[in-house]
Amino acid sequence: MLKKLLSTLALGLCLSGPGLSGPALAETNIKFTLGWKTQGSDAPFLLAQQKGYFKAEGLNVTIDQGEGSAATVTRIMSGAYDAGFGDFNAIIQNAATRPGEVPIMVYQLWNKPPFAIVSKKATNITKPADLVGKKLGGAQGTPTTRLVTVLGTLNKVDMTKVAIENMGPNLQEPMLIKGDIDGALVFNITSWFNLINNRQDPAKDYNWLLFGEFGLDLYSNGMMVSQKLIKENPDAVAGLVRAVNKAAVEIGMDAEAGVKAVLAYDNLAKEELERARMKFSYEQLILSPEVDRLGLGDVDDARLARSIGIMVEGYQLTATPKPEQVFTRQFLPPAADRKLAYKAD
Repeated sequence: MLKKLLSTLALGLCLSGPGLSGPALAETNIKFTLGWKTQGSDAPFLLAQQKGYFKAEGLNVTIDQGEGSAATVTRIMSGAYDAGFGDFNAIIQNAATRPGEVPIMVYQLWNKPPFAIVSKKATNITKPADLVGKKLGGAQGTPTTRLVTVLGTLNKVDMTKVAIENMGPNLQEPMLIKGDIDGALVFNITSWFNLINNRQDPAKDYNWLLFGEFGLDLYSNGMMVSQKLIKENPDAVAGLVRAVNKAAVEIGMDAEAGVKAVLAYDNLAKEELERARMKFSYEQLILSPEVDRLGLGDVDDARLARSIGIMVEGYQLTATPKPEQVFTRQFLPPAADRKLAYKAD
């Protein structure tokens, strides 16, 4: 009898010992990379972390800063990260040659592309035809720089008459301000705030030629996960999507919650600047008639197919990826849970 009692007690201690009981036993570790240094546009991921939405899904998510929205794809492909926030078009580009290794987009967040040509209003660049005879500055390899020729072709512009100078992204706004270039090939959500940091008024003094308004209606940044994670732990992927969606919807009605999450993650972030950037991401990149129709996270199948075609042409890809090789909606919550209501200040 005593021997049986001791055995029972020992088993109980083993089952309740440190590290073997409670939520920690069931938690799945996920390494997540942002698209760049901490920005207000990262708020949905940071709020999901701060408010415990990941933890409630049984996930232990470690969030690291990124090295560029395209680098998110290569970081995941290397195995260093399980998931991240990055550029859909970089998935398409890599899927042409390594379809079995690219991450899959599971939650499309930026419905409208940020690709733009910014110029001083005095230069009078308002449409693609105005680029003839102008000098543009672009960072080599970025989607905006790579796709400007496709923009010209679609709009019947002779791109041999447009000069494009390669430069580091940190030089684009300074050279534009000085007048060394007529326009810069940028992400609007980045350049807008770079101009503010350079004491410029991006709304009053600059024109923004948006690629999405002239035939390049591409998708952009969203949450992607590795094929390995999808195969080995689909429940974790579904939980990750639910948590981010919950946060993204919440921020639509409570911007301050998003700002607080950004500052909690990085106390060196500039509060007013990142509040404005977060609002910019919602108002300029997320909100759209398509999101009203489909809800956050989803894509229009016909539009995605067109986007793939544009990328194949723009990057001269040797193969055309299939939509199911780059996107899945299988982990999306019901459409009613993805309905975005937005409260503007």
